[in-house]
Amino acid sequence: QVQLVESGGGSVHAGGSLTLSCAASGTIPRGWYRQTTGPKRELVALIVGSNSTVYAESVKGRFTISRDRAANTLSLRMNSLKPEDTAVYYCYAQRRTGTGDVDSWGQGTQVNVSS
Repeated sequence: QVQLVESGGGSVHAGGSLTLSCAASGTIPRGWYRQTTGPKRELVALIVGSNSTVYAESVKGRFTISRDRAANTLSLRMNSLKPEDTAVYYCYAQRRTGTGDVDSWGQGTQVNVSS
């Protein structure tokens, strides 16, 4: 059974830091997306292949994604937070099955950054 449990969201002032965590079972956590208003989720950071990373331009140099393969967890360290980082952050996971890749999403964790 696939399960993704996110934690670490909260409220901070601009310039502050937060670390999001995603504990996965039955799948492999691969990245973080965020959503403000509207249905579209924006890529924040993604681990591609064995260890390559992709970041949104808006978070480069401030956010760091990392994965603990043994524990099957994913983290997102967010530094120098800005009010425009306020969003619901979702853990994204993907697992390979006999019929193709299956995507999964966490329940989301709210991040609020005040000016």
